[in-house]
Parts: sequence; structure tokens; C-alpha cells
Amino acid sequence: MDYRDLANLIFPDAKEISYYEEKYPKRNLKEGAIVTRYAPSPTGVMHIGGLYQGLIAKKMAEQTEGVFFVRIEDTDQKREIEEGTSKIITALNEFGLKPDEGLISDSEEVGNYGPYKQSKRKEIYQAYAKYLIEQGKAYPCFCTTEEGEEIRKKQEEAKIRPGYYGVWAKCRNNTVEEMAEKIKQGKNYIIRFKSPGREDKKIKHKDIIKGNVEFPENDQDIVIIKADGLPTYHFAHIVDDHLMGTTHVIRGDEWLSSVPLHLQLFYELGFKAPKYAHIAPIMKNDNGNKRKLSKRKDPEAAVSYYEEEGIPEKAVKEYLLNIANSSFENWRRANPDKDVSEFELQLNKMGVSGALFDMIKLLDVSKTVISKLTAKEVYEEALKWAIKYDEELQKLLSNKEYSLKVLGIERGNKKPRKDISKWSEVKENIDYMYDEIFLEKEHKYPYQVINQKGDIDKILDIYIEKYYNEADDKQTWFDKIKELAQELGYAKEVKEFKENPEKYKAHVGDVSTVLRVALTSRTNTPDMYEIMQVLGKDSIKKRFEKAK
Repeated sequence: MDYRDLANLIFPDAKEISYYEEKYPKRNLKEGAIVTRYAPSPTGVMHIGGLYQGLIAKKMAEQTEGVFFVRIEDTDQKREIEEGTSKIITALNEFGLKPDEGLISDSEEVGNYGPYKQSKRKEIYQAYAKYLIEQGKAYPCFCTTEEGEEIRKKQEEAKIRPGYYGVWAKCRNNTVEEMAEKIKQGKNYIIRFKSPGREDKKIKHKDIIKGNVEFPENDQDIVIIKADGLPTYHFAHIVDDHLMGTTHVIRGDEWLSSVPLHLQLFYELGFKAPKYAHIAPIMKNDNGNKRKLSKRKDPEAAVSYYEEEGIPEKAVKEYLLNIANSSFENWRRANPDKDVSEFELQLNKMGVSGALFDMIKLLDVSKTVISKLTAKEVYEEALKWAIKYDEELQKLLSNKEYSLKVLGIERGNKKPRKDISKWSEVKENIDYMYDEIFLEKEHKYPYQVINQKGDIDKILDIYIEKYYNEADDKQTWFDKIKELAQELGYAKEVKEFKENPEKYKAHVGDVSTVLRVALTSRTNTPDMYEIMQVLGKDSIKKRFEKAK
């Protein structure tokens, strides 16, 4: 009996690997085109770090006219959560990371290199495991869980490296006949890779992000096919990346130490290895200490957080590109109106250590993104968010025509106002513009320099009776406030007041503040002329009466 007989005994129905090599031919792409993948496990909420990896993978494929595909690595079915896959696909779609190939919903996929769910590729992995057994590069292991624990305990006591290797690999040197006999007896087994490596030898590898790295060779006989017939991650992704034509594996740097094993598997299977780019994790400043952004401790670690808060996906992507390449900020400054697709991301310019997550910076980016939207776009996005998360805001926005006017204030200018950083802030930014809310509430009016009731009442009465006209353009409107100031003994120009402060009680700016505070109960608002144009005379009169 030889290894081929053993392989046939274990996998009698598995096809020859030549079948799959023909079924999944090499991709016909232009030179330099990159094929990347996002390959998550559906075992929990989607992490912002996963979105970061997906964004970088898609960007690299796009800018080289390559292919970005999504593959779901669901071979660890005990840890899989309900709707885990659909949540991943939904998040990718919401952030504009729709793949060229792969899963597009929980049950639908596109592309010629599928299935793109590992649990549906069982026969493929078994064919390649069979091939390794035929070559004498893999073998069945009959060690029980208890035996495995005993080996680990002995290793701990002897203070040596844990694992299944060398003299500790009990089943490695069984003869083919011994292995076959145990299988025929019905003994449970898994399939292990027979590593040719030696721990005292080193491998040198050039990672695109980390640069030159050196590791001991892999000498562990890792499990490649589990007792349920499904592969382990290590084996499955090697077969998949080969057959799917992945040119660049972009993944978290927690996998960097696995490079010796993965390169060894590629080599032993006779495959060309892809290039590796290991991304540093997104970090958080925790009382002066840097740590990884944690799903358990940090709400912002979950991708769902950004939707719940109403931070636009475009802003999140801009911020992540900021983290990815330090050159992005200067590019954006030089190209304020260009789409991010025009920015050329460079993997070799990504940081070796993790960037700190900065929520203040993200919200600043978000303010800029929202400031460039039209009133209609802001209205539609805010309403979409409100329908899901804020009934009061949804009710406010039910008057579409009026809401568009409110949201249009100071929008579309060369320097639009940047007061909204997320949709959850819209209500507090605009509710004072709605009489049904403003006139019903009790307000504190933070008048500044002019704060005597008699002076305030006089300003409000004379302005509305004598000076306000809805038909006035902005210059005429402001000139009339100057005339009002002059009539009531205030300096018509701030400059005049500064030159002769003893001559005036206050100046035109202070008069404007009285009008602003009476209208809105706020000292800081968008352009007052535009506010008045939206409110109209009846509303202004009611507000002035309430303020007196």
C-alpha cells in the first residue's frame, strides 16, 4: 500500500486537482492589475478595522483596474452568528465597497471563481488535501483531545514551545499500513500537514507594508482538515487565494507571524504565493496608553456605530484614507472637490505601527463632507436617518418645502457653514427655525452688551415697524440695521465706536446681536439675513413679542 492508496481510502470521491485548475483558469487582466479580497468570518459585529481593510483592498484593485472580491470564511461554524454574512454584505454596500465578485447578499454571488463561501467549497479543499496525502505531505492524525492536552501539559512543564511538531507529532511517523488499518477500524481522525520546516532555520520575507521581516521556519504539523471534513483557515485560504487568483493579501498584522506557515503551504502545494501587506491595527489612546480599538470597550469599534450616530459613510472613508496614507490630507487640501477615487493609495506608504483613532478629526472631516452637500442631499440623508432613529426629527422634516429652505441657509457658498458633523446633530441645529417648537418653549435670551429691557424692546419694536422689509436684498437689509442703530444712539460702524467709545452706548454689531438673540435665543447662528428670509415677517413678529 502507498500514499495514493491511503489518499483514496480517505477521500474516495475527491476529484483530481487538475479539474479545479482548469475550472478556475488564470485571470486575463492587464499587466500590473491587482486582485484583492476581503475575507471576513461571520462571527460577530463588523469592526471598523475590517472596513479599513476592505476599503484598502478595494482601492488597490480599482486604481490598477484589477478585481476586488468578497469571500466569506465560515468554516468555524460553531462561532458563526445569526445573519453574520448579511450584516457584513450590508455594511460593505452602505460604505460603497460593493465587490466586483463574490457575495452580494447572504445567498447571491457574482463571478466565475465561486462558490465564495468556504463552507460550500468542501470538495475543493478535500481534493487538495488528497493531493498532499498522495505526495506524502499530509497524513491522518488519530490523537484524541485528551492526548493533545497531555502533550501540551508536558511541553509546559518542560518549558518548551507548545505544538504538534518533531517528537511530539505522535502520528507523523505511522506507516501507511498503520494509518489505513486505524481508518478501517473506524477511528476518528483529522488531516495534518507534514511540515518540512526546521525551527532553527530562518526565512526572510519582504512585506509590502512592514518591509523586511525574518522568522523561524514553520515546523508545526498543523491541522488542515478538521473532523467535520471542513478545512482550517490556514489551509482553506491558501487553496482559495490560488484558485481565485489573489495577487495581494491585505490583512491585519496579527497574521504576520503566520507568514512562514502560509508561504510553506503555497510552496508545498506548488502554487505561486501572493504578495502580503499586513496592516497595523487602529489604536486608541487610553489614559496615555495606546491599545487596539476594542469591540468590547469602544462603541466606535463597531461599524454599526457610524450609522447609528449618523456619520456619513463618505466621511468615514475619507478619514480612513487619512489614516492609511499621510499624504492624503495634503492631496485633499489641494483637491477639495475631487472624488476620493482620484487619490492614489500606496501600500508601501502605510504606517508600520497603528494610527490613533481620533473622533474629533473624524467629525471635522464629516463637517467638511456635509458642508459640500446640497440642501436636498442633506434633507434626504437626514430624513433617512431620522426615520430609523429620531421620530421628532422625522416630524420636523415632514414639511419638506420649509425644511429645504432651512437646510439651504448658508449652503452652496464658497465658504459654506460647517455646523453639522452627523445627522444626529441636525435637530439641535435647526429646531429653533420651527415656530411649533420655538414658540412653545421657554427660552433664556443671552443678550450681550445691550441687555436692558427697555433698550431691547425699543430695538425690536422700531425694527419691525419701520425698517424690516422682506423684499430687501442683503446690503439694503444691513444698511437699515445701521440706520436703526444710528436712530437709537448706537454707533453706525464698529470703527466709529472704537474711535469714540464714550460717545455711544454700543455699536451696530450689538444691535444685530439683540435681533439675533430675540429671533433664535442663540448668539451663534448662520447668516441672520437668510434666517429672516426663511422665517418671514409673521414669524419674526411673534418671536419678537415672545422675547419682550
